[in-house]
Amino acid sequence: MASLSASNHVARVLSVANHVADVDASSRIANSWRRCLISHKLDPARQGPPQTLTEAEIRHVAEPLEQTIRLLTPELDDLARVLRDAGYCVNLADANATMLFSRLPGEADAKMFMDWKIYTGSNFAETFEGTNGLGTALAEQKPILVHRDEHFRAQWHMFSCAVTPLFDEAGRLAGAVNITSCRDDLSRTAHQLALAVTMQAARRMEDVIFRDRFRNAWIASVPGDGGSGLLAYDEDRRIVGACRSARALLGLTDGMIASGIDLSRYIKFDHPARNADDIIELRRADGSPLGRGHVAPPRRARPPMQRHDVPVDRFNALSRLAGRDPGLVKSVKRLKSIGDHNLPVLLHGETGVGKDVFARAIHAASHRARNHYVALNCAAMPESLIDAELFGYEAGAFTGARRDGSKGLIVQADGGTLFLDEIGDMPIALQTRLLRVLENREVWPLGALKPVPVDIRLISATHRDLGRMAEQGAFRPDLYFRLRGMEVRLPALRERADRDDIIRQIAREEAPDCRLSDEAWSLLAAYPFPGNMRQLRHVLRLAGCTAEDGLITDADLDLPPFGGRAAESDLAAAERTTIVEALRKHDGRVSEAARALKLSRATLYRKIKQLKIETAQ
Repeated sequence: MASLSASNHVARVLSVANHVADVDASSRIANSWRRCLISHKLDPARQGPPQTLTEAEIRHVAEPLEQTIRLLTPELDDLARVLRDAGYCVNLADANATMLFSRLPGEADAKMFMDWKIYTGSNFAETFEGTNGLGTALAEQKPILVHRDEHFRAQWHMFSCAVTPLFDEAGRLAGAVNITSCRDDLSRTAHQLALAVTMQAARRMEDVIFRDRFRNAWIASVPGDGGSGLLAYDEDRRIVGACRSARALLGLTDGMIASGIDLSRYIKFDHPARNADDIIELRRADGSPLGRGHVAPPRRARPPMQRHDVPVDRFNALSRLAGRDPGLVKSVKRLKSIGDHNLPVLLHGETGVGKDVFARAIHAASHRARNHYVALNCAAMPESLIDAELFGYEAGAFTGARRDGSKGLIVQADGGTLFLDEIGDMPIALQTRLLRVLENREVWPLGALKPVPVDIRLISATHRDLGRMAEQGAFRPDLYFRLRGMEVRLPALRERADRDDIIRQIAREEAPDCRLSDEAWSLLAAYPFPGNMRQLRHVLRLAGCTAEDGLITDADLDLPPFGGRAAESDLAAAERTTIVEALRKHDGRVSEAARALKLSRATLYRKIKQLKIETAQ
């Protein structure tokens, strides 16, 4: 049956060359198939894995992009967290379609990607692999979804790939962000939505690259039909850089930028103060309104720290994550007190509360921040692979090992921080090996003749009750007490005292060009968010893609019922309690309660009637 299916696909591909296929002859897929047949001389029936680099070759290829990969890793990790449950792997590839960064999904799906060599080091250029998301997006320099049998080679039909090219600070092709799923229960529409999410993530990554390259210049965001563009200019208001969209918006070229063309020839505005990022009104050169933009001063121009003996901003990221939640504020205060002591930290919280983000902030606040932060999700990695990934191996240690061996994540984290997410899912045998590493501060790679000394700070995270697991023999008690130097509980989003602040902040980050309607805000404020921060980000990111005219309505919020009728009842009860409390605080004055709840009076009156709330007449 498989060979018959493959032969049918080959016949279909060949018919495209003769313009008789059952696909749109002018579609991008059809055009790519013709390139593969005519220009690249490829065979759609060919079997076999993609070209894959050795570890040494990967290091050589990745070296020029090391800074870019470091800059984009947080955004890539966030994208992987959002899409993991849908079975997507996330890859960052260079402009030649070689994957240089990979995040695999859950265990069952991860094995599929490993078996088919869809991971770091694999090359998916269209000239080798035919039509595929990564290779074709780079060949055409446009986002694309290649869904299942749209692939040129029949063997890739179980995969769907959504890919967005990345452009550097000068508008040159720098690589691509690729997401691939092997799930056959996801429709093309679902993959289109995932592509929209990936496109937004790629735009944010381009902003990160641009702002880092021009960190010593003023940077203005300029509104346009296709989104905002970024312009960099110096103290004399001469343009020194422009991103791809800004170049297209204003008609700028490399030569014009190199000549130091005056910003006022295109845009005019009242310059903001130097000590803050400001929203400003922009005008065209002829004085007509252009819209609202954002101006950020040079990083070197920002106010210096007042005290030089203590870098007061090192804990800023932790403080922002703690917000105004009393429990988290107390935990951050304790983390500050232990400073750079090499005390292991155990983070405990539900799935999606941001354990990895919190761990990164702890790393950034330590003297280890200049060294590597290395993360491993123990639940996402197949048990058979954790040992080699964590402890490394020598060349020839086992069948299929890389010929140069592998250092392993613990050795890669030497001098820095190792983050083990979902440590409760680590097999008992590996717990024993990890305990020896923590006690002896050395690693024995598989097949090695001598240990490798390491200096790491360990941060672990789990949603499980490790203490109870230790009592029941499901987790080593001695390792548990080794990990629990300091335990930090990260509350669920529904438990946070500053929940409204968090919703506003994440809305600004995920849908910066949109605003929330009263009904959407009311729904977000009352929803229990079982998926916590991850679910909130996913919901708002998707809403930002689907909102019309920049207004997010309740119809744009993908909030499934939580736990059936009982949960819907709980949701209504929570909403009723919130409204009753607001009315009580404002002595029954509906207009003031509506203002406090950020609802219109009409909406509040409707909810009062719907929830059968008695008010003073």
